Amino acid sequence: MKPEELRNMSKEELIVKEKSLHEELNKLNIQRYTGSVEKPHRFAMIRQDIARIRTILNEKKEK
Repeated sequence: MKPEELRNMSKEELIVKEKSLHEELNKLNIQRYTGSVEKPHRFAMIRQDIARIRTILNEKKEK
C-alpha cells in the first residue's frame, strides 16, 4: 500500500488496517510452520505496510 493512500486515512481506519495486517501475518506464520506457504514474499510486504502505518500514526500523533 502506498504512503499517500495511508496518509488520506483517518487514525481509526489506520488502526483497523494495522490489526487486519497483523491477523494476516499470523495466518501466514501458521502456514509457514505447516509448510504450505504459497506466497512467501507476502511476509516482507505485510511487515513493510505495518511499519508504514505505524510511522504515519506517529506523524499524526505529533500534529
